[in-house]
Amino acid sequence: MKIGFLTPEYPHERTGNSGGIGTSIKNLAHAITALGHEVVVLVYEQKEDAVFFDNKVEVHQIKNIKIKGLSWFLTRKKIEKIINSLYLNNKIEIVEANDWTGITSFIKPKKCPIIIKLHGSDTYFCHLDKRPVKWINKFHEKRALKKADGHVSVSAYTAKMTNEVFNQNHNFTIIPNGVDMFLFQNEENKSIDVTTILYFGTLIRKKGLLELPLAFNIIHQKNPNTELVLVGKDNFDIISGNSSTWKMMQELFTPSALKKVNYIGPVAYSEVKKYIEKATVCVFPTFAEALPVSWLEAMAMEKAIVASNIGWGNEIVEDGISGFLAHPTNHQEYADKILQLLNDDTLRVTIEKNAKNRILSHFEINFVANQNLDFYKKIIGN
Repeated sequence: MKIGFLTPEYPHERTGNSGGIGTSIKNLAHAITALGHEVVVLVYEQKEDAVFFDNKVEVHQIKNIKIKGLSWFLTRKKIEKIINSLYLNNKIEIVEANDWTGITSFIKPKKCPIIIKLHGSDTYFCHLDKRPVKWINKFHEKRALKKADGHVSVSAYTAKMTNEVFNQNHNFTIIPNGVDMFLFQNEENKSIDVTTILYFGTLIRKKGLLELPLAFNIIHQKNPNTELVLVGKDNFDIISGNSSTWKMMQELFTPSALKKVNYIGPVAYSEVKKYIEKATVCVFPTFAEALPVSWLEAMAMEKAIVASNIGWGNEIVEDGISGFLAHPTNHQEYADKILQLLNDDTLRVTIEKNAKNRILSHFEINFVANQNLDFYKKIIGN
């Protein structure tokens, strides 16, 4: 098969930094090519028009057209022309786009089917954050969903909530994100710091980073030698307007607890694994996700995680078996579950092994890639 992916982000030195959407697309693209299929990734919002190869994946950089008032429409028509050309030249048979800001709302190729995969639209995340969404984003996202030839979601929760916020009734096929077990595996006999809690990801309110200090204060009282390590890019706070979430966090730690916090800052994607290896417990107290790749990566490396019990959470973690779940605002419960894992080696080792087995049975990248391929064949056949 010949599959195209349309995305605003893709992790590569030529295309710039990427979040979870780009990472999940790259994982899937490389798995599909390894299975003998062809993949073209179309990355818009780039500084130039160019084509290069990332191993076997053909990556097209697309520069947006800049004309006041018409940029959104002309850029979509430029992408439509590229898709038509690739389809007519037998380079792609189908295109998968994500739901973020509805890029395909006015893209209608002559023959190439377009499917939408939910990674979480702006409308979806604004709903979870309880803040207003830009009407133009909601308009494009709703139109893109309505026009799509097929619908996929990385979690059942995201599918349900998306239908609700757009007042639609699409039949979503649920195919989760996957993780490459070869890239994310713990080295045998790798020693860990038994008093390290790790968070990796963007420092932002919706990820629960303004709740984490309050839980850590409780942990610090009972386990004063425990260190909290934060790895990721600092971000502004959309609600308060503060330029730094990290600065806001510092004010929430007690003075003694703050001394045990180590903010590393952003690191290369390839470096994240080193911090996961050293951690005892990984924490993800987030309020807004679709199906986070970071959770999968930590679990693949046999790490016990304490994560959010909202929506998608139990689609990844079996609470008390392959990890722990708690609400981010319940600071006492969240802290207690972390302390259980820090203080009980036998429990932690059991959770770690179950976490890895959970990934192997449900989220291993080749297993997920074949689910995607079956779905693409079905849409093309129709």
